[in-house]
Amino acid sequence: MMDDLQKTKPLLVNLIIYPHVLATGVTLPVEMLLAGEAFARRYDKSVARLETQFLSEEAQQIKSRAGITMLADITLAELAVDNENNSKTPDIIIVPSLWRNPRPIINKHPKLVAWLKHCWQQGSTLIGVGTGVCFLAESGLLDNHSATTHWHYVEQFKRDYPKVDLKPDFFITQSERIYCAASLNALADIIVHIIAQYYGKAAAQNVERNFSHEIRKPYEEQRYLEGAVDRHADELIAQIQFWLRTNLSTDLSLEELASQFGLSQRSFTRRFKAATGVRATQYWQQLRIETAKELLASSNLTIQEIADQVGYQDQGHLARLFKLHLNQSPKDYRAMVRKKLFS
Repeated sequence: MMDDLQKTKPLLVNLIIYPHVLATGVTLPVEMLLAGEAFARRYDKSVARLETQFLSEEAQQIKSRAGITMLADITLAELAVDNENNSKTPDIIIVPSLWRNPRPIINKHPKLVAWLKHCWQQGSTLIGVGTGVCFLAESGLLDNHSATTHWHYVEQFKRDYPKVDLKPDFFITQSERIYCAASLNALADIIVHIIAQYYGKAAAQNVERNFSHEIRKPYEEQRYLEGAVDRHADELIAQIQFWLRTNLSTDLSLEELASQFGLSQRSFTRRFKAATGVRATQYWQQLRIETAKELLASSNLTIQEIADQVGYQDQGHLARLFKLHLNQSPKDYRAMVRKKLFS
């Protein structure tokens, strides 16, 4: 949760609209953010008030890909006048996806491209979605940085923006204050992450449960985080990771495991964190929780049997971890997920 000073400031989110925009890329994040704010305000009236604006370069009315007419709350021309009166720079700007080739739309919106770059330089966080990532690439902000985009546009993106370190096999990339999402589902995961930052973990979990009941990988596991070594070159640590994934029910402690691979506890701890970006204890625990979630969804094993399979002899320990990380019991998680499964 943000500190008290930040709590008192409104959270200003601008959503860019232009012809052929996919309306869901605009409406879904707004609805999720509103739900996060509403949940947080039940318990703390001082959390940041959410302010959202639809912004276009010039036209007030924009027709989406679905033929829905969307109205801009403000245009760049109006914003320029407001800026003379010290208008606030947006905290977050969402650049949604377009249908098919974005090049014709980008070519018609040079002022929007320049404005995105200016806002980032002033401290805004940018979120590009699918082909909307091309607006960020066009600005030069992604040069020599990681990014992803919709799978259908990968080859064209590589040709148009050779300086961008494209990661097409990642659904999410994070580079400083720039997020890229390959799909609408990936955008939803980023929004949950943003809600956790501004409105707390409980609000984020509530939104995630209400908007997406299916089994999802945590945000941290889906992203390519620039600066961390997501795909590392430490072969020994990679071997240990494989061993952990295939020996979830082991009685060995991590210290004993390190010794088994010829490492001191100190060296193991240092190398694992350097290679993966997380502590070995965190990685080990998350593996067990994710496996338990899969077994709850896809098997008829009892909760005690599942606890045994993932290395917890006491099912109460597993229940406490679920409560801590998912804010629900294993039994409730199984019931929730199975409502989404079809025989």
